[in-house]
Order: sequence, then structure tokens, then C-alpha cells
Amino acid sequence: MYKTLEAHIRQQVAPAALRAEFRQHEFEAMRRFCLLIFCIGIAIWLVFDLIVSYLGDQGLTWRSTAFLALLGCLTVVLGFTRRSQHFDVLNLLFVVVITLGLRLVIEGVPITVRPVWLILTVSTVLYTVSVLPVRRWSFFCAMGITWVVLNPFHHTRVEPFELEGALLLSYALFLSGLVIYSYLRLRQAKLHNFYLTKVLLEQAYIDALTEIPNRRSFMAKAERLLQLAGPGQFLAMIDIDNFKQVNDRFGHDIGDEVLKRVAAHIRAAMADYEIARLGGEEFAIFFQGLDEQGAEQRVGALCQRVRDDVGAHAVTISIGLARVDNGDTLSLALIRADQALYAAKHSGKDRFVLWSAPVAEH
Repeated sequence: MYKTLEAHIRQQVAPAALRAEFRQHEFEAMRRFCLLIFCIGIAIWLVFDLIVSYLGDQGLTWRSTAFLALLGCLTVVLGFTRRSQHFDVLNLLFVVVITLGLRLVIEGVPITVRPVWLILTVSTVLYTVSVLPVRRWSFFCAMGITWVVLNPFHHTRVEPFELEGALLLSYALFLSGLVIYSYLRLRQAKLHNFYLTKVLLEQAYIDALTEIPNRRSFMAKAERLLQLAGPGQFLAMIDIDNFKQVNDRFGHDIGDEVLKRVAAHIRAAMADYEIARLGGEEFAIFFQGLDEQGAEQRVGALCQRVRDDVGAHAVTISIGLARVDNGDTLSLALIRADQALYAAKHSGKDRFVLWSAPVAEH
């Protein structure tokens, strides 16, 4: 099944919205790695600059200080960057500055070994850019900038069509092709894996029929909210009145339509709270930040909303509402909400009941 689903996803073209979500997700996951790469780049450049400056008897200049300051500023800015599109631009600026700095350093080595160091530097920069979470335009711009600034035929006395130049040119073409292919394939694989993970998570935590969270999702989120112990927590359990009669009289297809319609009402009315289909015709809502009157108004309005939907196969709902106090477990809250729902069902339906000790005793 996994291979079948994976093959199906790989055949699809990811929509623009999914690609944008993937880029943002990848950048957020790799932001620390990007910071590490920037810091390592600065360290490498600084070490090379010091070696050439002192062993080459050239001494440090104001340009070295300027490059170091620029690279440091870009790294600090990255620490505050939160959007992937901003990183695309920031990475380009970093590539421009560090390649200029590397060119400055390599100009200080003997001219006979200069082409080799330029090619090694190009390889390092291109490989690094290929593993960063950048879009295609940013990657290809970075590649172009790198080859222009670190051109092994500039100031090296190497001719492209002589023996050494032909070897360098062949290696440059091979390197560029390999980096481009690796970057594109890696990006495609990451996108497919992100899409596949998203599909599998949705299947695990979203109810396929009603397209709202399922019981597994609700239990996990409600447990987290309980641990936060926020103010004004309430749990509501909802049941569609006489749903079995709808299924028996009109068939399960109509029953499914009723479930989807009620779920749509819950989703529209309770967009600010955690909702779920617990199973069958039962739904749940976890409220937070409401007082008792506010919670009662919410569930009362939901009952009214479903009641006013007088289209084909109209239904009503009953709701059990329970306050969740500090120290209460989710299991206890569910039991109390279920007891209140039972009371609502047996006192006429199409209403809500707030849990209390007398309700539980009854």
C-alpha cells in the first residue's frame, strides 16, 4: 500500500500552495543548519585570510575587516529571518560577499596554484548552496555568481583551450552538471516526501467523510490543552438526534450527507476551538477561554443553527457540556460530558445540558 501511494504521489504535480508550504517547512527545519553553514563559511574564510596574510607576508588590510563585518552582519540577520523567500535573497548576498572575499584571498597565493584553489573553492561553494533550502532561481543565481567571481581563467595565465585550461573547463562543466542534477533530484525527493507525509498524517488524523479532525487528533490536542491548564475550559459532546432512523429510512448515503452537513455547521460555528468527529454520529468540541455563560451561548447557538437548517432530511442535535477544572483528566471530562449528553437525550433532545452532580446521579 505504501509503495502504491508513493507511486501515485510521485506522478502528481504539486500545486503552488503545497510547494510554498514545503519551502517554508524546510527552511524552518533547517534554519539552524543554515546558521551553521554561514558560521563555518566565515571561519574558513578567516582561516584562509590569516594564512595568506601572515605566511604570505601580506598583512591584514581594511578590506579583510570589511568582509568579516559584512559576513557577520548577514549571519546575524539570518538569526532573525523567518520566511523562506527572505532566506533566498539573504543567501545570495552571502554568496556574493564570501566569493568576493575568497577571490581576494586567492589572489594572494602564487599564480601557478591559483587555478586549482579557485576550482576547489567553487566546488565547496556550489556543494554548500545545493544542500541549502533555496528555490531554483536563487540556486542558479548563486551558481552564476560563483563562476563569475571565482573564474579560474581570470588573472591566472591559463588559456581555456590549452592542456591545463581544457582540463579545468571539462571539470567545470562536469561539476556544474553534477551539482545541478543533484540539487534538482534532492529537491524533488524532499518535496515528494513532504507531500507523502502530509497525506499520511491527514489520513491518520482527519476524518475522511466529514473532513474534520478525528478522535485520535482530538484526544492528542485536548490532552495538550489540559496540560497547559488554560482558563475557562469546557468539553462538549454532540449527538445527532434519531440518526439511526435516518439511516434505516433513507439509506447510508443520506446518512453520510447528514453527517457532513452537521460537521460543516460545527466547523463553521466553532472555528476557534478544537473539534472532532469521535465516531458514528458523535462529535466533540473543546472550549478554552470561556466562562460558563459563554460556553452555554456557544452550544445553544449551535443547536439553533442545526435546527434552522430545514433543507432535505433535516435533523437536530443534543449536546452534553461539562466544565473542565484544574486537575481533571480528559477521561473524566469525557465521562461527564457523556452523562450530560445522556440527560439531554432523555429530556426531549434538540437541546444542551450542563453537567452537574444531580445530572450525574440521575
